[in-house]
Amino acid sequence: MSVLCYNKGCGQRFDPENNPEDVCTYHPGVPVFHDALKGWSCCKRRTTDFSDFLSIVGCTKGHHNKEKPLEPVKPEVKITVEKKELEDLKPRFSEFVIQAPKPLELIQRPSGVEPLVELQRKVAPSLKQMLEKLRLEDNSRLSEKEEEGNEVQPGTACKNGGCSKTYDSPKTDEETCLYHPGVPIFHEGMKYWSCCKRKTSDFNTFLSQEGCSQGSHQWRKDTGKKVAPCRFDWHQTGSQVTVSIYAKNCNPELSLMEANSTSLKIYLNFEREKEFELNINLWGVIDVSKSIVNMMAAKVEIVMKKAEPMSWARLDLPPPKPEAANEKKKNGMTLNA
Repeated sequence: MSVLCYNKGCGQRFDPENNPEDVCTYHPGVPVFHDALKGWSCCKRRTTDFSDFLSIVGCTKGHHNKEKPLEPVKPEVKITVEKKELEDLKPRFSEFVIQAPKPLELIQRPSGVEPLVELQRKVAPSLKQMLEKLRLEDNSRLSEKEEEGNEVQPGTACKNGGCSKTYDSPKTDEETCLYHPGVPIFHEGMKYWSCCKRKTSDFNTFLSQEGCSQGSHQWRKDTGKKVAPCRFDWHQTGSQVTVSIYAKNCNPELSLMEANSTSLKIYLNFEREKEFELNINLWGVIDVSKSIVNMMAAKVEIVMKKAEPMSWARLDLPPPKPEAANEKKKNGMTLNA
């Protein structure tokens, strides 16, 4: 009876009675995730795509291993706090919330129907260098694909997450692919897929989790563009509001940042095929002609000049409450009557 091999990077089934010395190709090291790059400590190959990481061929040969590694036990930490200590932790001062003035109290807010104007931009030298490096890598990959042709080569790994099958012949396409449609999540030592959330602390156990969905094998990586979330924040001074979007290697030629006095529209193309969009109805009023976009290798900064030197209570203007809108409509009907 065949059993599963627990060597990292293998995941194949084998016959314990027939286990030669060089039958298994695996990674003796550990997975390394650093600065969006993924790889193994035992070899030098790195990639940013998780499916490519799973398909990295092992660098060492040996026997198959049927011994499942033990999962590390996470120690329980109990914290006891005395009642007196809790009293000491409470703040000993009264808190007051100071509400910032509304923009309409200082200046007349425009209607918001003004046409959007493209903001002037500055591209940092570091971003230009990274884009040139990516362009050379893309040209090299394109040449390799042209040499390989359109045929799927035997031994090609399925690109669906959680599937360990490799292409053998056209009959392989007739098999059902068990895969994870979600994304891998590593959080506080636990590893799981977002689609089924079977959590484990052991990396080998995570890799051997059978897919929760059925479909067809995918032998080529999907190169189409996809919407990706980006972390962003904002800060202000007396005269400016700065929005920082942490998207790496944005393409200035394929990105667009537009604004009028009360709204901001952002579209970013970054890391080759990823997209990010953000539309903001600004809390205050800005001077578009004196606003600028700084594009850097690690992030994009939109620096907006305030029309008036005032403090914004928040970045976006919240929509009117339904109660207020109904009251306004009711008063209008009463006056007309």
